[in-house]
Amino acid sequence: MARGDLTDAEWAILEPMLPAPTPGRGGRWGDRRRVINGILWRMRTGAPWRDVPERYGPWKTCYERYRRWAADGTWARLKRQVQSRAEAAGDIDWDAQVDSTIVRAHQHAAGARKGGSPEESRAAQGLGRSRGGLTSKIHSITEGRGRSLATRVTPGQAADTKQLESLLDDIAVPRPGKAGRPRKRPDSLTGDKAYGSKANRAALRSRKIKAVIPERRDQVNNRLRKGSAGGRPPSFDSAQYKQRNQVERGFNRRKQFRAVATRYDKLGSHWQATNDLIEVIDWIRATPDKT
Repeated sequence: MARGDLTDAEWAILEPMLPAPTPGRGGRWGDRRRVINGILWRMRTGAPWRDVPERYGPWKTCYERYRRWAADGTWARLKRQVQSRAEAAGDIDWDAQVDSTIVRAHQHAAGARKGGSPEESRAAQGLGRSRGGLTSKIHSITEGRGRSLATRVTPGQAADTKQLESLLDDIAVPRPGKAGRPRKRPDSLTGDKAYGSKANRAALRSRKIKAVIPERRDQVNNRLRKGSAGGRPPSFDSAQYKQRNQVERGFNRRKQFRAVATRYDKLGSHWQATNDLIEVIDWIRATPDKT
């Protein structure tokens, strides 16, 4: 086993969740552990697919498996399954946190065209251009230990505040053995001032989620200027806010994979799938005693 490969314990968790082999595919389904380790090697190093070592089999097999499972949503479904496993074990801290992180895009990530101007094509693929070059942004709501409950990727210039409601809508953790819908609502949500808009606070109230978000200075001044008409300040749990570093720790763990720390994927769908895959590994590896 090479450094970074799935251990026996990790493979024992992941293997039962994988889709059943399709009859007639033959050798292409021969050693799924070897192929997935090859995919993870590429994600960990950020190397081109053609440089995947021969010990993982043909590089094209690794790439095609990654691409096919990105297209049919397998990586996203695996993330739901590992979340469900943690929920069944009572291993999810539902005091959630939200944040984003900027990722520089390699020049190889540019060039995907689907009609329209180059600017429109970049936006469609989740790429933005600034003085620093091409960038993407990863927006995540994590549970209290920094493991992702919902993640979205956008162009780098996308405002954090406008992503919150979409992220909340994306939370859906299946509850095995319990009838009804997946759990979609954390007990609380901690975020920085970028998420403190009135619309976001109203969205959290409508979902009965406790907001742990400080007021921006301009909001404080506007409220005070209105006097009694400005209403009371929103409640704020300063002690709970100190735990917000867990979402940042989660980003740091995922960025140990260089294909997350730097974007190499041209297609936005592949970039989302890369994040889904690494979050699956983070759920498997980031047990409570490691965070």
